[in-house]
Amino acid sequence: MSGKIVVRSTPTSPFSRKVKIAAIVLGIEDRIVPEFADPLKADDTLRTQNPLGKMPTAILEDGTVIYDSVVILDYLDDLAGGGKIVPHDPQLRVEAQTLQALGDGIMDAAILIVYEGRHRPVEKHHEPWLDYQRGKIVRALTALNAKPPVAEPNVGTIALACALGYLDWRKQVDWRAQFPNLVAWHDRFRAAVPAFDKTYAAPRD
Repeated sequence: MSGKIVVRSTPTSPFSRKVKIAAIVLGIEDRIVPEFADPLKADDTLRTQNPLGKMPTAILEDGTVIYDSVVILDYLDDLAGGGKIVPHDPQLRVEAQTLQALGDGIMDAAILIVYEGRHRPVEKHHEPWLDYQRGKIVRALTALNAKPPVAEPNVGTIALACALGYLDWRKQVDWRAQFPNLVAWHDRFRAAVPAFDKTYAAPRD
C-alpha cells in the first residue's frame, strides 16, 4: 500500500503531534497529508468522519476512517513493517502502551483545563474541578519523575514527550520546576528523536 493518509487536526494538537512524530520516526512522513479540522465547528465534516468529532482522525486512501491517535499510531507501525514503535515483545508492548495511556491522560487533563478557561466565564470556573485535573497531571509526572522511561521512540515515549511539550506551551503545571528528572529525560528524548523539534508548531494563541 502506497496511498496517502489524510490526518485531520489542528496544527498545535498534542495528539496530532504524536502522529507526526511517529510518521517521521517510521520513515513514512511522505504518506501523511495534514488537513485542518475544527472540532468545535458544527458544520466541519470532522463530525461526520468521526462521530465523536475528535482529532486526530485519519482517512485512508480507500475512504476508511480510523481514530484516535492510539489506533493511528498502531496502524502506522504496521504500515512500516511492525515492531518499530509498538514492540513485538508482549511485556515491552504493554509497558509502552501503558506509558502511552499515561501520556495521553496528561494531555486529556491539560486540555480540559484549557477548555475551562476558554469556554466558561471566569465567574463560573470551578476550582475544585480544575484542581482535580491538575492532580492527575501532577500524580502522573511524580510517578514518571521517580522512574523515567528510556529515551528511545515508542508509542509511550512519544506520548510523554508530546504531553510535556503541551505543558511547556499552556503552563497548566510548572513541571520543569518540580520534576528535574523529567527535564533531563525530555532533553535526552529531543536529542535522540529530532522529529520532536521538527514537529513543533508555533502557538497561535
